[in-house]
Amino acid sequence: MSTTTTPGVAESSPAPAKVSKGRPRRGLRASSTFNFWLFTGPFLIGLIIFVFVPIGWSIWLSFFEARFTVTPSEFVGLENYKSILTNDDFLNSLVTFTVFAAFIVPATWAMSLGLALLVNRLRFMRAFFRSVFFLPTAVSYVAAALIWKMSIFNGVRFGLANTVIGWFGIDNVAWLANPDPPWYWLVIVTVRLWLQSGFYMILFLAALQNIPRELYEAASIDGAKPGWQTFRHITLPQLRATSTAVILLLLIAAYQAFDEFFNLLSKATWGQPPLVELYKMALGENQNYGVGSAGAVVLTLLICVVTLFQGKIMGFGRGEESK
Repeated sequence: MSTTTTPGVAESSPAPAKVSKGRPRRGLRASSTFNFWLFTGPFLIGLIIFVFVPIGWSIWLSFFEARFTVTPSEFVGLENYKSILTNDDFLNSLVTFTVFAAFIVPATWAMSLGLALLVNRLRFMRAFFRSVFFLPTAVSYVAAALIWKMSIFNGVRFGLANTVIGWFGIDNVAWLANPDPPWYWLVIVTVRLWLQSGFYMILFLAALQNIPRELYEAASIDGAKPGWQTFRHITLPQLRATSTAVILLLLIAAYQAFDEFFNLLSKATWGQPPLVELYKMALGENQNYGVGSAGAVVLTLLICVVTLFQGKIMGFGRGEESK
């Protein structure tokens, strides 16, 4: 039996089925939550066990008498803080830090920025030079300090530094033997400069690559000369946020300096930073963990205050419209 259609009338077709917008399946949501805790759980557990718990225990220990043990024995209130703040060695170590920061912070900032500018201008082998300059970051501070002490600045005529200055008729220099003249600063600053400049170079390099090229083209049309003029009025202002972050990281790292000082000046009674003095108090002959913990709390608060003050001066965290 055949069916006929009326001319001019379109043949009707079944309506398309509507796509239901239902909720995601419970299994997928549970799977995403499980994967989140699977990857972040070990990190959070390690952070709590190895960071938060020691910090809390150190604060608690700073109010107690604790010699030769990390178990509090007698509540002494603020006596440990009074002891650390009247300790001449600890106060002198803060002076040492000030001198160290005055050298290492601007030197590292300038060197890392200079390396970033050079690498950014390369048209070939950029990845190679970026890797070469970044490679010292992976070197241990202890290993680098021993190389500087035993091979480069060892104080004998066979050392690299004394060999080089001997070519110009200069006598051997005992770089780490005494504080007068303070040649040890050259050793400490150069090893830290070599170790950390590559890391901050990567930060500056990323910031340089995010600067719009249109700014340089507009400046060229307005008659700005390439070089110092464009660097001062375009590049440097665009690197303000990165420079602020780099300086804050450098200050914090300077407060935490330990490995190079301890290995280069292990037997010296001068030129020690705060962490080395706290190490001697807590793990030295007296093993006064209460005073050492109080010093650690004082140093932490000092780092926080300096960081907030520096960030306030340089406008860290403010939007572009509020600058």
